Amino acid sequence: MSDAAFAALPVPPYYAVVFSSRRATTAPGTDDGYDAMAGYMVEVAATQPGFLGVESARDAEGFGITVSYWRSLEDIAAWKAHAEHRVARERGRQGWYAHYELRIARVERAYGGPSVQEISA
Repeated sequence: MSDAAFAALPVPPYYAVVFSSRRATTAPGTDDGYDAMAGYMVEVAATQPGFLGVESARDAEGFGITVSYWRSLEDIAAWKAHAEHRVARERGRQGWYAHYELRIARVERAYGGPSVQEISA
């Protein structure tokens, strides 16, 4: 059984870019274009070489985690340098985020459940 909320990923190794953020306070009922830009960035990322998938969640208080998966560190660097992604990051720094952290990790093993099925080489 698959679940569309989970990225369909290949056998490791690959890389995970973990972006944790706290949204800045905005006027009630407005997101200042955040949701549209976030959706657009996923669409653009999906066209980039080495992009494998994305998973994202945000709570009612504005804390969120987005994990994007990439084949290589070079692919991650190319995404960081992408012109539209640079614009989105700057908008985030200027007002969408009160704070954020970014971490890059190499995935060596992966498995899922409820019945444990390891997906590693």
